[in-house]
Amino acid sequence: MARSIASNTRVDRAALIDFIRPRHRVLLMTTRSDGRPQSSPVACGVDPEGRLVISTYPERAKARNVRRDPRVSACVLSDDWDGPWVQVDGTAEVLDLPEALEPLVAYFRGISGEHPDWDEYRAAMVRQGKSLIRVTIDGWGPIATGGFPARLAD
Repeated sequence: MARSIASNTRVDRAALIDFIRPRHRVLLMTTRSDGRPQSSPVACGVDPEGRLVISTYPERAKARNVRRDPRVSACVLSDDWDGPWVQVDGTAEVLDLPEALEPLVAYFRGISGEHPDWDEYRAAMVRQGKSLIRVTIDGWGPIATGGFPARLAD
């Protein structure tokens, strides 16, 4: 059986966004107050400006951490565990209501498409007191796949 060979493909920003847009499973890395990393598995979308967007609550650790230190990293995973992935690094901000309301609509659209009742969705976001983390991408690694080093190919 042929071994799967690991790959690393460098891409420009447009190709990066095209890769990320259909992928919604992300490990968001923020920094705790003691300097250690905090990881959060989240659903993530891409807004019209090419920023990562994550729905959250203002009291969550990731939101508190971003408010203190806006530097974040995110590992964007494929639905298939063995699928390609990419790490992006960026500067995050937390939007609270009412400023977060329309960006939360864009977040939903980017992940799930049109909602059957946008007024109901907006009311639910207000009722739940939702916030939105928005990450401006500053840098990224290659789109990678796991596997063996090429020197071990059959």
